[in-house]
Amino acid sequence: MLPLDVSATINIQSQALLDNDPELAAVYEHLLRLDPAGERFSTVLRDTIDQLLNGEVTGRYDWKSLFKTEKTHAGTLVEINLQREFAFDDGTDMDYKIAGVDVDCKYSQQFGGWMVPPEAVGHLCLLVWADDYQSRWSAGLLRIKDEWLNRGNNRDMKLTVRAEHRSKILWLFHQAPLTENVLLHLSKSTRDAILSFPSGQKRVNELFRRVQNRRIGRGVVRTVAQQSDYMARVREAKGRARTVLREEGILIPGHYSSHQFVARAVGATVPRPGELVSFRVAEARPHHGDRPRVELDGRIWVLADDNDPRQAAPCLPRHTENDTADRA
Repeated sequence: MLPLDVSATINIQSQALLDNDPELAAVYEHLLRLDPAGERFSTVLRDTIDQLLNGEVTGRYDWKSLFKTEKTHAGTLVEINLQREFAFDDGTDMDYKIAGVDVDCKYSQQFGGWMVPPEAVGHLCLLVWADDYQSRWSAGLLRIKDEWLNRGNNRDMKLTVRAEHRSKILWLFHQAPLTENVLLHLSKSTRDAILSFPSGQKRVNELFRRVQNRRIGRGVVRTVAQQSDYMARVREAKGRARTVLREEGILIPGHYSSHQFVARAVGATVPRPGELVSFRVAEARPHHGDRPRVELDGRIWVLADDNDPRQAAPCLPRHTENDTADRA
């Protein structure tokens, strides 16, 4: 959280920007109506990074492993995927037309590294940043003014926003959490242990065995499985993760509301749309006291700790296509 005086100053600056630029205000309000909590922006950025890594084919999970040409292509993919997600019209001179206003889109994996073409001067730019190492992202709007730009030395004459003028950016979302690339943030020993298995199924099983009470996105499962039917590696069936690990007391709820209820009831991390979480449970005993609990298969269960002996876990509630995920 920012100190109150700093936060108040930012709010005053933002209001001044909105009051002095009706087009900026119109685009800002339109984007927030489309995505009030930033969930759609965040999903596009997570999916775009995963698209570049292409873990299903390459097994890659680290931005640094991308080729230079792939990193250069990231901006184009973000631009395309945002337009596809929000159905922005094509712009007249810039990338998009949003609320009737031409808007250019610039992405950088390095904060402040947006490369602005000279023809964008005078126009609005949607500046987007995401960093897999920090698990953070930002998106804001800036009316590009020539005096706010660094002189470019590159061949295409693209410019960057001078650091002292980044305060002019009207942030839609700033330093918001990006769904974690779990493989990137695991210890090397844990990651190596997971990836050492020759079988995609065994790698997925080991992922959920070792990485508990932590949200795991589908991109991570895809990279670990390296198979086109990667989500089938998780489902209830002989040899699959939910079936194998249930015998070890481990549940793997997904984003269905009935699964979220179980995770929430025992005090575990709750999976969000497109995510899974694994955790071990134990049948409630007097020594568990008032520990949060849930009833499954006619018995009461709590989140297990290291002192609880391993026992087979109950089945998760059945779900249907109408069992939609909560967004809370």
